[in-house]
Amino acid sequence: MTTFTPATEAEIVDAVQWALAEGAPVEVCGHGSKRKLGRPLQTEHTIALTDYSGVTLYEPDELVLSAKAGTPIAELEALLASKGQAFQFEPMDYGPLLGEAAGQGSLGGVLATNLCGPRRLKAGSARDHVLGVRVVSGRGELFKSGGRVVKNVTGYDLSKGMANSWGTLGIATEITFKVLPAPETETTLIVRGLTDDEATRAMAIAMGSSGEVASAAHLPLNICSRVIDGLLKGDASTLLRLEGFAPSVADRVTMLKGLLGSAGSIQEISGDVSRKLWQEVRDVIPFADGTERPVWRVSMAPMEAYKLVASMRMGAAVDAYYDWQGGLVWLRLDGDPEAEAVRVLVKKFGGGHATLVRAPVAIRAAIPVFEPQAAALAALSTRLKQQFDPEAILNPGRMVAGV
Repeated sequence: MTTFTPATEAEIVDAVQWALAEGAPVEVCGHGSKRKLGRPLQTEHTIALTDYSGVTLYEPDELVLSAKAGTPIAELEALLASKGQAFQFEPMDYGPLLGEAAGQGSLGGVLATNLCGPRRLKAGSARDHVLGVRVVSGRGELFKSGGRVVKNVTGYDLSKGMANSWGTLGIATEITFKVLPAPETETTLIVRGLTDDEATRAMAIAMGSSGEVASAAHLPLNICSRVIDGLLKGDASTLLRLEGFAPSVADRVTMLKGLLGSAGSIQEISGDVSRKLWQEVRDVIPFADGTERPVWRVSMAPMEAYKLVASMRMGAAVDAYYDWQGGLVWLRLDGDPEAEAVRVLVKKFGGGHATLVRAPVAIRAAIPVFEPQAAALAALSTRLKQQFDPEAILNPGRMVAGV
């Protein structure tokens, strides 16, 4: 078994060309924080970007940052914070949920898995903020797409195409992201005591108002004690985050309190406590229990999500909470992951995508971890793989068996 830890872009090219010449499939990873995501790989060799790190360009006035793919995202977020800026799509950290330390994810992993957070409805995901990439394909060839300025859109779609590819098309070596000013003020309104269906309606009202709500989530009663050191225990909590300049936030808080006052009692938290709450919602801390109990990530129509959860609870022990106004459901099952049952119910309630995020290795090898693609889309994915990695040496089978 060989582990390559290239320190330069040329060494990454050399490692891929060696794998290609030897016909030796390789695992591609940054610091390994997401190794337990996706189907398990059966490769003898690894290309790890742990030594390929560093910022190559940061121009705060131009709102642009470029860095090598192995750069820890925590380091970049600290750098941005020192200049009052941030990745507005607030990439989640899978580490705690998967039994790993927090803060180990890399910039390349952010793009490869298209990460985002609770601000998804407002700010989008990683693919919406990437400006350019340099990539080594499975052919052992270096190419670039996009650029280092916001107005340069040459090859922009190809840059986006690397998002959610899970290292199966190429190895990103350098990535350029658009960055934005961090919000001056953050306040979260917490409506207490709503049932899942009542919370769904309340979130829809808030998101459809002039309150410019940045994030909306609902934590049922049994979830509330598992965030921000138990400060929300005692009743279900529907969360609405408002951001911006202090006077604007204050006006919108008043407006939303009047709009939702009849729904239930409303609490208000701000500053670091609010930020910690949304970080824990983002990183699925309620289910970061040190076990391998199956956890599903389901994206579907917000108004149908609570129906899915109610139906699942009729036949299984299920914990759940809702992000993205209900459009993202995190599910934890006590037993079998019940992949077929989950996906049948998702289809029944309007359709969507269900991804098995956490489960033992044997289970992840036996069932489709990612939502199976329709025939036409699967054919397109196969053609892309053949174009970028014709010998299937990069993360083979990570997303789909045999691809």
